[in-house]
Amino acid sequence: MIGPMRERVVAACDGASKGNPGPAGWAWVVADETETPARWEAGALGRNTNNVAELTALERLLTATDPAVPLEVRMDSQYAMKAVTTWLPNWKRNGWRTAAGKPVANQELVVRIDELLGGRDVEFRYVPAHQVDGDRLNDFADRAASQAAVAQQPAGSALGSPEPPPAPDAPPAKAPRRKPTGAASQPRRGGADAAKRGGSTRTIKAKFPGRCVCGRSYAAGEPIAKNDQGWGHPECRIAAAG
Repeated sequence: MIGPMRERVVAACDGASKGNPGPAGWAWVVADETETPARWEAGALGRNTNNVAELTALERLLTATDPAVPLEVRMDSQYAMKAVTTWLPNWKRNGWRTAAGKPVANQELVVRIDELLGGRDVEFRYVPAHQVDGDRLNDFADRAASQAAVAQQPAGSALGSPEPPPAPDAPPAKAPRRKPTGAASQPRRGGADAAKRGGSTRTIKAKFPGRCVCGRSYAAGEPIAKNDQGWGHPECRIAAAG
């Protein structure tokens, strides 16, 4: 269990999957009275989905905290939050089937979380992910889960692990291509040719924050471009297409 008796514990949890499915990890962090990260834990899940990672992070947090103390859980996963609050009562009434009659995905984890929530005072709070000056605890959990997914190794304050590193600010630089001596200049290709190479030449401003294929996040309002795996930084689309 975590720490001495307190009036209320504030925590965050997050999961990560590099590929979805891909190498996955989970993490939780508990704050002190000033809402500064105080204790945390992260672990690996091998190859798994982001939803499994998000639910596992919540299950591990609930297991690690005192059920007698009110708990505020900050999450950036709409799926995990709705699964254990909005959808869970109907799933139970329907014999763990969805409204469409299909078996509930990740049922074992959802059932375990339901058991851990029984008789507890838990408040869930949604916080947007990857925000400049966003929620400090969510950012910590995000970084710890991402590191666990990449390293596939456990980490945490009990193990004496250092604070998880921030995401890199820029993608690796790509060396410019040299034009053969005497070669005639070629017009820049765009349109259909660019699409064949994995992305569009068009850039737009992101309506919502997200994560690029390079692993870095981008904020709402930041220029993004289409690549063969979704949307991301324009320079990453160019690098992938080259």
